[in-house]
Amino acid sequence: MRKAAVTLALGLALLAGVVLFRTARLSSRQIAVDPIPEIAVDRERAAQSLAQSLRFETVSHDDQEQLRADQFLAFHDFLQQRFPAAASALMRETIGEYSLLYTWKGQEENLRPVLLLAHMDVVPVEPGSESAWMHPAFEGRIAEGHVWGRGAWDDKASLIGIFEAIELLLEEGFTPQRTLHLAFGHDEEVGGLAGAREIASLLRSRGIEPEFILDEGGTIAEEMIPGIDAPVALIGIAEKGYVSVELTVESPGGHSSMPPPQSAVGILSAAIQKLEANPMPARLEGATRQMYLYLAPEMPLLPRTVFANLWLFRGLAVGRLAANPNTNAQIRTTTAATMFDAGVKDNVLPRNARAVVNFRILPGDSVEGVLTTVAETVNDPRVRIQVLGGFSVEPSRVSGTQSTGFRTIEQTIREVFPGTIVAPYLVVGATDSRHYEPLGSDMFRFLPFAVRSEDLPRLHGVNERVSVEGFADAVRFYVQLIRNSLR
Repeated sequence: MRKAAVTLALGLALLAGVVLFRTARLSSRQIAVDPIPEIAVDRERAAQSLAQSLRFETVSHDDQEQLRADQFLAFHDFLQQRFPAAASALMRETIGEYSLLYTWKGQEENLRPVLLLAHMDVVPVEPGSESAWMHPAFEGRIAEGHVWGRGAWDDKASLIGIFEAIELLLEEGFTPQRTLHLAFGHDEEVGGLAGAREIASLLRSRGIEPEFILDEGGTIAEEMIPGIDAPVALIGIAEKGYVSVELTVESPGGHSSMPPPQSAVGILSAAIQKLEANPMPARLEGATRQMYLYLAPEMPLLPRTVFANLWLFRGLAVGRLAANPNTNAQIRTTTAATMFDAGVKDNVLPRNARAVVNFRILPGDSVEGVLTTVAETVNDPRVRIQVLGGFSVEPSRVSGTQSTGFRTIEQTIREVFPGTIVAPYLVVGATDSRHYEPLGSDMFRFLPFAVRSEDLPRLHGVNERVSVEGFADAVRFYVQLIRNSLR
């Protein structure tokens, strides 16, 4: 017994030694960069450009008849007039009636081009919420150090920031060695089928394979990563897929005074309960695992130890991440019941009940796998299962962190935002970038804006805004990104 105790103690000591050794060897993955000269941006002019762009009601709708063509075409004219140097130097093409493709020709045609994405459309303002806006959503006001309005963050700030950067570079006499393409869709908020998909198809038909593609996605998170005080720039290297599953139940109906053991509502509710109680399995891998390998060296000792030794503490890490909705979305295909419709009167048994469950699909899972899991989990022949509208999107590829694109974006962030930690990231929402996968390029998703947790409800919500100084920094980012990638 004493010998067993000694053996156990030696084993624990060896285990502790391995854990401490691996933790000590975990070194920072942040690259060192040389300071760059100050990039002089006229922040007042830049803010005015953004504010004016928000006055065009370029709202996208599922019902295309509601689209205001005059607003999109006026926005096109605004870009030509506001950025005359870019209008003169870049070739412009209109795709799908309202989307735009610009080409800034480089001097060396043998170099693979770079493709920057943004979208000009915005989501509607929710009816009844107008009075909650501090400044009207489509007046594009500059107040309290911010530019306010629908699209200020998503995504006209990116589009206008790119144009401000190009205008500045042209005024400096900058000549690109590598070609730059700019693709600005008009229907990203409703799927990008008439905009981004058509642009991507055109580029593919021309044999264009960019060195890398950059779209919206991750941001600079301030005070949002536990244990890390410095800002963290999250570069999306992958994007979750998307499918909404429609569940329907039919029953004879009748009077509520003579109910069956389960009504259509009860049958459907039981199916939803099963799906919520049995989510798809969590996996700490891919983009999310890479994110924590980048962040772990910057964390306090305990979480650093956990992520340095996932071979031992993976279960603990997954459990902690799964306990928070924000981090849970990073490690599994999520299940969200979003719609339920049944019944017409309190004393009538409904003949039909319908629900919709939205799944955001983790890379490594698939639409087919989700549908199979739903059928096996519900396991009730009375429930009909089908894809809502026949529309679904598979998860994206995972782009490499050692690629030219990631390294260029990483270097630019470290130069323009000194002291910022950079990490790869899994984007849990959907962007236009998915339509460009057939081009075969590395794709990244990053917006150069600092965001705090209290800002998150502004996205697609009320009081959307971007700070004047933050927008000037975004212009500086795009200036330096173009310098770094087009030389």
